[in-house]
Amino acid sequence: MTTIQSRRRLIVILLLCTAAIAALVRHRAAPGSTVHDVSTVMMLLWLPVIGSIIGWGYGKLLRKPPPAPEGFAADQAFQPQALVEFTLRPASIPAEDGPVKAGEHRCVLVVGNQGFQMRWLMPQGETFRRGEKRAAAVEFLAPHKALPLLPPGTPFRMMVGDAFVGDGRVLQPPPGA
Repeated sequence: MTTIQSRRRLIVILLLCTAAIAALVRHRAAPGSTVHDVSTVMMLLWLPVIGSIIGWGYGKLLRKPPPAPEGFAADQAFQPQALVEFTLRPASIPAEDGPVKAGEHRCVLVVGNQGFQMRWLMPQGETFRRGEKRAAAVEFLAPHKALPLLPPGTPFRMMVGDAFVGDGRVLQPPPGA
């Protein structure tokens, strides 16, 4: 529990205890007396807590789900933007440690604490095994953000899901850079 959460819990407990004590005092006080009136006001201290809970629940119900992350358009042709060399790490499950097949492969290229979505193509008829070095042209989803941070020689890691699947370095900047 964070400090803020523990403070909020303490405040709620104090307000509810104050309201309960005020209810007992009001019950014993003579109607119309100052003590009776003050304890009535003190009993109302729990109302902001209930209002906050209702507001939180209402906000949860109306909150829209986060938008789906951007991705490469299905009909978008592959446009190489940089040349990289990488080595895929061995799979954690031996059954998945087969040759990498031809086709489009997507991952996140991680440099330091920043990640950039990218894709690379394996030409038809070619395969390679994990652990072998491979040079490939890559395309970034946001090249205007990724390319300035990727001069030749920059080391990177490749991530799919929440696992790092490969390591590499940038060989060549995009043409015209």
